[in-house]
Amino acid sequence: MKSYRKELWFCASKRREFINITGQVEQCLKESGVKEGLCLVNAMHITASVFINDNEGGLHADFERWLEKLAPEKPHSQYDHNGAEDNADAHLKRQVMGREVVVAITGGKLDFGPWESIFYGEFDGMRKKRVLVKIIGE
Repeated sequence: MKSYRKELWFCASKRREFINITGQVEQCLKESGVKEGLCLVNAMHITASVFINDNEGGLHADFERWLEKLAPEKPHSQYDHNGAEDNADAHLKRQVMGREVVVAITGGKLDFGPWESIFYGEFDGMRKKRVLVKIIGE
């Protein structure tokens, strides 16, 4: 069995952003040489997310509005966590959007359903953060 590990680094240009990372994960798969197996992609930071959904701008705007209704950034004073930091909302948004995805690998390709793409969701951006890609298989 083969095992492959790589960290992908991101620096979102704003506090909240959704970044399509499907191409980078596909490149990792190619580098791994795995044809049949599993690919884990997970955010290595507690204010970021990795999720699978449609690559459609309107949907991403809907996510942004929905998440902001669930856990509004301001006022910062509404959260017990906020003190030295002002990112309690980012922790909550990550909880909703999830930490990681696992995608089957079949025939050397990510085995997606129609319209699926992998996204990095940043909720406390403007600094370097990483995503782990771990691929195992044959």
